[in-house]
Amino acid sequence: MTEKVSMAELSDQLWKIEGLAASAPYPELKEKLELFGQFVGDWEMEDRYLKEDGTWGVGRGGIHWRWILEGRGMQDTFTEIDEKSGREIPWGTTVRFYDPKIDAWRSTWNSPRQGAVKTFIGRKVADQIVLERRSEEGHLWKWIFSEIKKNSFRWHSEMSRDNGETWTLTEEVQVRRKPQTVDTRLAGESYIPE
Repeated sequence: MTEKVSMAELSDQLWKIEGLAASAPYPELKEKLELFGQFVGDWEMEDRYLKEDGTWGVGRGGIHWRWILEGRGMQDTFTEIDEKSGREIPWGTTVRFYDPKIDAWRSTWNSPRQGAVKTFIGRKVADQIVLERRSEEGHLWKWIFSEIKKNSFRWHSEMSRDNGETWTLTEEVQVRRKPQTVDTRLAGESYIPE
């Protein structure tokens, strides 16, 4: 006999991949991992983005960061709040890790909703984190984390069609940490540098 499970019960069950989740940064790389490790936890965000027609759209959602793969890497999920239902809808996920060979972070954004896979190289630049890439069309892109504090930061995206001579803001996100930010079922304790 097959047991019936309600949708509520099903959504309460944790889907988990063995070996993916980690509870802390990999000890030998802890100092380098602090660059993105400071974001582990759950965040709320307000988003403003440039649409194809040249107008600006707005939205709100969340970002959820966790350690993965023995704490050698991180994964975050961007969500948006559905205005009708109030539910968080997954938008995409980024997997990133520090690569000692290049003294930088390799970062890959995946979004089935956008049909997009975008790879970046990220480094600390002054008091910001700058991730850079060249698009398939040859345009330069930057994703920039700035105004970083323990409980808030700004993230924005810029694009250049003239090899870096001029830059156009394409998205801007204000982010605030949620209280009690780590679900211990997923990642153990949060790692937030002092």
